[in-house]
Amino acid sequence: MTKNNSKVQALYDHCNNTLTPSPSPQASQSICSLLDTLGPADVGLKEELSDNDLEHGNFGLNQLDRAERQAQPITYLDVYKCDSSTMCIFCLPTAAVIPLHDHPGMTVFSKVLYGSIHVKAYDWVEPAQIQETKGPSSFPVTPCAVLDILSPPYKEEPGRKFSYYRDYPYSTFSAGNRAFIRNGKEEDYAWLAAIETPDDLNICDGKYAGPAIEL
Repeated sequence: MTKNNSKVQALYDHCNNTLTPSPSPQASQSICSLLDTLGPADVGLKEELSDNDLEHGNFGLNQLDRAERQAQPITYLDVYKCDSSTMCIFCLPTAAVIPLHDHPGMTVFSKVLYGSIHVKAYDWVEPAQIQETKGPSSFPVTPCAVLDILSPPYKEEPGRKFSYYRDYPYSTFSAGNRAFIRNGKEEDYAWLAAIETPDDLNICDGKYAGPAIEL
């Protein structure tokens, strides 16, 4: 039987051969290059969606007005999962927010398939060695879909715990700590407080409708 030649199959084959929890710069670049070729139709989603269209791909949620659509949950599509990696898609309506969270010991590649999204991310700063803070929780500016590749998968196991966070402006608790900022501006820094999983995080499972992955 001839193996399918879909773009998502090519991405899986390449990741299966090159992806590790700590891939080389060359491997990372090659995966990013393949991700850049993917569009929504390659994974079974609509080619184009506007703010008045359906946010969730082909899941039977059409004919909803704006308020109803903004109340819709984030839809999670499982493309492929094994012990070493996960390929999945998040479909987010305009009002959705994925809270700030970490990926301990993981490598994550993301590709926006359609729409626009605002992402806020932080690097940890050690007082003894100030590192560059990467700025801008994730929230879509428009309805959007994001394909993620995660290695290893997002699951807790002994010695590996995931956390959600709330961020506060650095000035909130900065008394006596301003000396830690040796480069950059104060607004480039923030305090993070670990929190429980937010009660309003609403994610539901959808069915992946793109080309099947052949192992």
